[in-house]
Amino acid sequence: MTATTEAPAPEVPGRQNVVGTPLRRKEDARLVTGRTRWTDSVAAPGLLHVVILRSPMAHARLTRVDVSGALQRPGIVAAYTGLDLVDDFGGLPTAWTVSEDLKTPSHFPVARDVVRYVGDAVAVVVASSHDAAVDAMEAIEVDYEPLPAVLDMEQAMADGSPLVHDDIGTNTCFTYHEEHGSYQASKAKADVLLTRRYVNQRLIPNAMEPRSVVVDPTGAADSFTIWSSTQVPHFVRIFMALVCGIPEHKIRVIAPDVGGGFGSKLDIYAEEAICLGLAKRLHRPVKWTASRSEDYQATIHGRDVIQDVEIAATSDGKMLGLRVDLLTDMGAYLQLLTPSIALLGRYMYPAIYKFETHSFHCTGVFSNKTPTDAYRGAGRPEATFAIERAVDDLAAHLHLDPIELRRRNWITHDEFPYTTVCGLEYDSGNYEAATDKALELFGYDALRAEQAERRRSNDPVQLGIGVSTYTEMCGLAPSRWLGEQGYVAGGWERATVRMTPLGKVEVVSGTSPHGQGHATTFSQIAADALGVPFEDVEVIVNDTAAVPWGLDTYGSRSLVVGGTAVRRAAEGVVEKAKLLAAHLFEADPADLEFDSGTFRVKGTPSATKTIQELAFASFTSHTMAEGSDAILTADHLVDPETFSFPHGTHLCAVEVDTETGMTKIRRYVCVDDIGKVVNPMIVEGQVHGGVAQGIAQALYEEAVYDDAGNLVTGSLVDYLVPAAPDLPTFETDRTETPSTTNPLGVKGVGEAGTIASTPAVVNAVVDALRHLGVDDVRMACTPERVWRAIHGARGSDDPAPAGSVVYGGATTETTAGGRLT
Repeated sequence: MTATTEAPAPEVPGRQNVVGTPLRRKEDARLVTGRTRWTDSVAAPGLLHVVILRSPMAHARLTRVDVSGALQRPGIVAAYTGLDLVDDFGGLPTAWTVSEDLKTPSHFPVARDVVRYVGDAVAVVVASSHDAAVDAMEAIEVDYEPLPAVLDMEQAMADGSPLVHDDIGTNTCFTYHEEHGSYQASKAKADVLLTRRYVNQRLIPNAMEPRSVVVDPTGAADSFTIWSSTQVPHFVRIFMALVCGIPEHKIRVIAPDVGGGFGSKLDIYAEEAICLGLAKRLHRPVKWTASRSEDYQATIHGRDVIQDVEIAATSDGKMLGLRVDLLTDMGAYLQLLTPSIALLGRYMYPAIYKFETHSFHCTGVFSNKTPTDAYRGAGRPEATFAIERAVDDLAAHLHLDPIELRRRNWITHDEFPYTTVCGLEYDSGNYEAATDKALELFGYDALRAEQAERRRSNDPVQLGIGVSTYTEMCGLAPSRWLGEQGYVAGGWERATVRMTPLGKVEVVSGTSPHGQGHATTFSQIAADALGVPFEDVEVIVNDTAAVPWGLDTYGSRSLVVGGTAVRRAAEGVVEKAKLLAAHLFEADPADLEFDSGTFRVKGTPSATKTIQELAFASFTSHTMAEGSDAILTADHLVDPETFSFPHGTHLCAVEVDTETGMTKIRRYVCVDDIGKVVNPMIVEGQVHGGVAQGIAQALYEEAVYDDAGNLVTGSLVDYLVPAAPDLPTFETDRTETPSTTNPLGVKGVGEAGTIASTPAVVNAVVDALRHLGVDDVRMACTPERVWRAIHGARGSDDPAPAGSVVYGGATTETTAGGRLT
């Protein structure tokens, strides 16, 4: 995929630009002083409270669901089974048909006959208070006929396996294959074949605010306002109209203050349909808010991918071909984007390297677990983890420094724009500069020397150094490409910029912030384009009545796509203002200059009008050119031709106690190249948060099910989310190669830290232990897993074959010809 090059947006002359300045976020004063409005804070006259009874069984047939006892409890307004609500809503949507063989099972908001994971909705109680609804749940009687639970992906695909969905007849959801060049040809000429299996464990998103929904049937007849803790209010409006059979123009969706999302709120959930259906049925406003443990069961999970990777290479370290074979767990149903997530990373497995061929295969598998979907990075962290782990493993076998192997294979700065083996055109980058700066900050050579000394002295605390040189595709947008991939929506974004009569500026954006800082960065962009004070700009988002057009926030698209739309719309306002100024000056528009928010006639310095003065003149319309537009407002829709590609180098040093398995991060350095920076302080926050989540996957977090399909990490007591004391100080810096595919020169940063950090940390853990015979530690790299890896390597009873290298439990054979298998 290629794109035309865009000229960068010009700076406003004669004025200190605010783009590039670390201005304090406009949002923060209100947030930190408690003047927020979360969905759970929304109140309405006559509000009813909804509580959902959820299945304690991973797989069972519902033989009886009796809610009559609940109806006898005080304060209860209604109670329903799934069969009672058949006419209130249909099945939940899946928006991405990734292959012709995709199987999409019916997914009703409340189960009707079979429950398929612990947390599946069984019955609904509506009461005058939340406590009354919770108490009444105890009176609901349910008889379950247990069915075999399907929990292991490989076993699920075996002949004779129990089925998650009997009507589908298989546990295979889809298969997908792409071949770029002949991998077999690369394999045939390789001296070395590195074959590895990596596991991206299942994760549970942990936004600070649990999900919540309020629906109020107010206003005109049969109209509804939905407040939802969502990343995608425009999606909610469209899909709720389809699921509940309500005309789209009768639904208004508001995403008020949203306490984080990380992809978990990029979805259409059962509870939104349940609340809308109940509000329509009862003609009363209703509210549902998840408890934390309920959120763990009923909100999507992330990752859960088994990755078989093979690299064909020469003995001097040239990587020729890459083969990737994935098994990805769908869970029990397909949520909005479930089948697409692993595939969104398929073009990122070759990463920054000049592979000649690439073979990619992916199989989606149903299981009796909570459905998976997008989690920060959505397929790209998984891809980066696999390739960066494999490159480190290959470097170790070839006895090369991992940085040196990367240098021998990456795209050099003078090769951009570069078309990868997958056909993507990387427009700009400089991997050498980012890596060199990171190595200098890190003190790489000194740490390697210390590592060697610790190994010589047999220090019980060993030092490991991990490397991750990543790129990612951001600005998920090109509508044409999305359509070709089977996605039902587009990827454009729209913005309106308008000047009020008194010279203030309103920016209306179809993006949907939930912590990213759009009110600040979009104000900076508009302020610079218009030459007005930053404080005079207000950003309007997250309400489909105020912002009827938009495609919301995910995939690091808001700045690349939404910010570009803001810039172009602001430029449209300037052009309108220029025509008005020319009319007032009785001058040709071509003779006007625009400088620091002021129009001047060339050669007549005294003839000036500020754009804010022109806003009032346009409002009064006392002297307007015939046929001119009286209002200084402009719309712009952006649909990029391709993606943007940030990149960077992350380095991690860990100390591993070989006697206890305890891992401590000693130093973490990251140098990212995200193109032009609008607000450095916000970038720092995004990088810090992303790195923290990546470290969490590497060392702490994992969703674990027992043999019966119970989520045993179902609360913050058991699911280990690191806090500030568990994390190191992050040393961050940047290089800058502006993107050439958008006028702002930006690339995206929201997911970069998460994508890069996980392999950096795990590579460091393995590097600390590799001389002990360990070549992998499965995530999360807990002290127990690290300890077991060490003792497993030491205690192997099977001698390695002659001419082989033993890495932990794996045997790597080298033939006379140098082939590694």
